[in-house]
Amino acid sequence: MAHRHWLDPLARRLLLAAGLIRPAPPTPAQLSGAHPAACTHPGPSKEADDSVETDLLALKLEHNPALRLGSAAEVRRAASLGWRLDVNRATATDWLRLPGITADQVDTLLRLQRAGVQLSGAEDFQNSLELSAAQLEAWLPLLDFRWYATPPVTSSAPPRLDLNRATASELNQLGLSAERSQRLVRERARAPFADLADLQQRLQLPSELVESWIGRVRFGQGQPGPALPAAKPRQR
Repeated sequence: MAHRHWLDPLARRLLLAAGLIRPAPPTPAQLSGAHPAACTHPGPSKEADDSVETDLLALKLEHNPALRLGSAAEVRRAASLGWRLDVNRATATDWLRLPGITADQVDTLLRLQRAGVQLSGAEDFQNSLELSAAQLEAWLPLLDFRWYATPPVTSSAPPRLDLNRATASELNQLGLSAERSQRLVRERARAPFADLADLQQRLQLPSELVESWIGRVRFGQGQPGPALPAAKPRQR
């Protein structure tokens, strides 16, 4: 009589999904290409698979509370585990957990928060970020719209650095190498940067570096051009 695996089916699928154990070798029926209906053991149901993925996500979040979610399905699973994102108090790290969110969207939300603007619901949130209906639906299970009577306590952060006017030494303080600082200066001379997404696309900077600038930089209108000489009055 064959001995059963010591792991129960749910735990086994959980460890398989985590890559901690190897999958069982294919059966002769699977190797011969038999129709699934001919197999004696039906595969796991969708509900069972979803339960496994939820348990796996719970383990990941337990070990890494700042884990970034990779899909709308993971957002729903995190919400089912009781996780929420406080829209009117969330930090940049909190926002970056949402799948597909951009650095500029996070920057916008932080600026609204610092200005004392509170988003009262999904419609406010969607309009503030100009989100598509699909993107809003993907994030909504985690979003918690709480109203606060007092503004958030903010530290005395230094003023934002204008990347369209910053000097080389100021750029170095942002973690830019000398080569990247020179590229930034040359590129902004062609045209001022519009936002973080524009800067990242034109300079091909790592997303981790750009995300570290959220809340620390801004984008003015660029260096002022030379003043034109005053027009001489016409002689009559």
